[in-house]
Amino acid sequence: MSTILEPPTQEREITQLTKAGEQLQSATTAIRLHVRWPGVRKTLSQGQRRLAAGAFSADANVLSAGKKLFDTTHPVFRAVSAVKSKAVACWRGQTLPYVEPGVRLVKRETVATLESQLRETQSELKQSVKELDRCWSELVEQARQRLGDLFDVTDYSQSIADEFAITWDYPATTPPDYLRSVAPEIYQSECDRVRERFNEAVQIAEAAFAEELASLVSHLAERLSGESDGKPKVFRDTAVTNLHDFLERFRRLSIGTDESLEQLVGQAQSLITGVVPDELRQQESLRTRISNGLVRIEASLDGYMTDRPRRNIIRRPTS
Repeated sequence: MSTILEPPTQEREITQLTKAGEQLQSATTAIRLHVRWPGVRKTLSQGQRRLAAGAFSADANVLSAGKKLFDTTHPVFRAVSAVKSKAVACWRGQTLPYVEPGVRLVKRETVATLESQLRETQSELKQSVKELDRCWSELVEQARQRLGDLFDVTDYSQSIADEFAITWDYPATTPPDYLRSVAPEIYQSECDRVRERFNEAVQIAEAAFAEELASLVSHLAERLSGESDGKPKVFRDTAVTNLHDFLERFRRLSIGTDESLEQLVGQAQSLITGVVPDELRQQESLRTRISNGLVRIEASLDGYMTDRPRRNIIRRPTS
């Protein structure tokens, strides 16, 4: 009777990782967000630094100083900034990390949804910038009064409307097909490189999910355990809602490549499904049960993040 020997652990891990990378590549497309934003600060000129240094009898060459060009706490500018934050949160919240800076991966079945939401933020940005531009002369005049001799009219354009933009594109993550016929060896080499990049992207995504879950579980467990001044510790609603949001996002974005992580997420899901902040504040027995469950999950996550064999990036041995 023949015996089938299992391949060495390293080979199994590489095989599993390669399959996961192929699955990630076939299920996603790359998307890159571009944000054009004006500078809100400017370094002081050499002469201005010299004057500032004189007040402290300091050498101007060792002094670094700048000025805020306008009031960034003004409601109209804060409204514009809120749209940018919304766009970035939308992009990050519906995508997975990739190895190239500024590039993330979106599941192909949700590309249209993400595209629609980003177009909505474009429209919102246009409207909020229009209001900012209407108030621009007021902000410049305020800056003139606040900056005094540091004010320089050449720092300000007549209109600020064209200095804001949110755009995006879908960069290719596969080698151009023409290489297949004109340079087959180069094409194959590029295919291998792309495969390694998606293998790495799998591990980056898994690590990011695990670290975020560990942080959320640890924070909520700490808030629910023990007392402060003889009373249960105070916690914000976000300690609970952020964990709910993470679990929902994990279910949407995970490609199910790590069974251990899936199980830990499932345990957290079962533990807090239907639980709302006010109930945890009012029901001591519920608070204790959830706290104990979170502590167990936290311990499992610690072991998972320490011992998991794919914690370090595995690369195929070079021949």
